[in-house]
Amino acid sequence: MAGMKSTNTNYLTRSDVWSQELKELLRDEMMAQRYVRMLEGFPDGDTFHIPQIGEITTNNYTEDTQVTYDPLATADFTFTVDKYLTSATYITKKAEQDFFYANELMSRFVPEQERAILEHFEATTFAAPEAGVSANSAEAINGIAHRIAGGNSGKMELEDFAYARYALKKSNVPDQAMVAIVDPSVEFTINTLSNLVNVSNNPKFEGVVSQGVATGMRFVANVYGFDVYTSNYLPDNTDSALLERDGTTANNFSSNNGKVNMFFSAAPVANPFVGAWRQMPEVDYEYNKDFQRHEYVTSSRYGVKLYRPEGIVRVATNPDV
Repeated sequence: MAGMKSTNTNYLTRSDVWSQELKELLRDEMMAQRYVRMLEGFPDGDTFHIPQIGEITTNNYTEDTQVTYDPLATADFTFTVDKYLTSATYITKKAEQDFFYANELMSRFVPEQERAILEHFEATTFAAPEAGVSANSAEAINGIAHRIAGGNSGKMELEDFAYARYALKKSNVPDQAMVAIVDPSVEFTINTLSNLVNVSNNPKFEGVVSQGVATGMRFVANVYGFDVYTSNYLPDNTDSALLERDGTTANNFSSNNGKVNMFFSAAPVANPFVGAWRQMPEVDYEYNKDFQRHEYVTSSRYGVKLYRPEGIVRVATNPDV
């Protein structure tokens, strides 16, 4: 008696089964825009001018002599809307008709293009402090280095957080909304510091050992006054002899790119970055009859620049954990 079994049902069995959904990439949280002072209201052109004034001076005075008059120093800070980006793709009419996932794919075109532009903004913002900086430069302000290597052979130490706060205070940065943006490898380093093993009675680090330093993209503990976030968009460092906070020990990142971690105040008066959208991401769609395809183009124009170099401290670290 013949029955149905695997040997005689080959034509009824699908050897490959395809999902009804598309797999999406995991995404890092983007945060740069919240730390950029965005300028608005320019009618034409692509360059912003922001007048600056310096400090007034004092002079010793002797009775019945002429007073010394000193000019007030002025300067002109400029930045340009120099980024003109497009992100474009298409799908042919035939592919739309034949492709099982066509509708789902087409629904992702615009969000993915906008995401690509915002990722560009994110990376450009965090790279701005390193623009034009000479290799191994300490970028000292008021005699205090604002650009150093991590204090443990390129690894971040808790003392580096304390140093960053000290350097910012010496530059009169307000002790408000203090933020550190660090590479995930720094989170790992802090999570595994041996001197954090027994801190259950220390309110400064309470919860770090039991929960880890970060939840999602944010630290659960405030470290020396800094709310610390992790980011995968921080720039590389390739210096060959960048000094640690002691000013004498050099670290070499030229063969294994370091990551530039950033410490600053996010208070409105102290935002270290300035920027402008000349054109927010804008979508153009058309059906091209000559090529028989649907075309999607997202374009944008923006500029971003370091506005207050005194308001940011960078600590380069080795990302190899």
